[in-house]
Amino acid sequence: MKLNELSDNAGATKKRKRVGRGPGSGTGKMGGRGIKGQKSRSGVAINGYEGGQMPLYQRLPKRGFNKPNRKSYAVVNLGLIQKFIDAKKIDAKKTITEDVLVESGLIRRKLDGIRVLAKGEVTGKLTIEVTGASKSAVEAVAKAGGSLTVAAPAAAEADA
Repeated sequence: MKLNELSDNAGATKKRKRVGRGPGSGTGKMGGRGIKGQKSRSGVAINGYEGGQMPLYQRLPKRGFNKPNRKSYAVVNLGLIQKFIDAKKIDAKKTITEDVLVESGLIRRKLDGIRVLAKGEVTGKLTIEVTGASKSAVEAVAKAGGSLTVAAPAAAEADA
């Protein structure tokens, strides 16, 4: 066997269809577009058009509702906070506020507040003050000997 004798398996590759390259190609003259009409012209996009019949996406009922004034919280896991403390990016002895989390680079922006979730382990004693927290996150911090306080004005919304 020589290098010039190597070839792909039969049917492994397929030639590109070259449209409009003369009558011998099989796709010459009109290039498979038929005669005249909208679809034979260039720049035509009639997606979703069903020939005047009501399109499927309009026949199906609307579902759901997006609350226009809903709150969106920046989410942080306890494990990530612990990781940043271990990397000396957050001082565990001081109170960890939302501003501290943003300055450390753990969160890009606060949005409507920061909500702490319980994924991950907390090893040290932490004092955290945030807008919202899950019950399991509050328990996990308390179990480690620290405290997680939820800011008063947004406390009702954090539970909802």
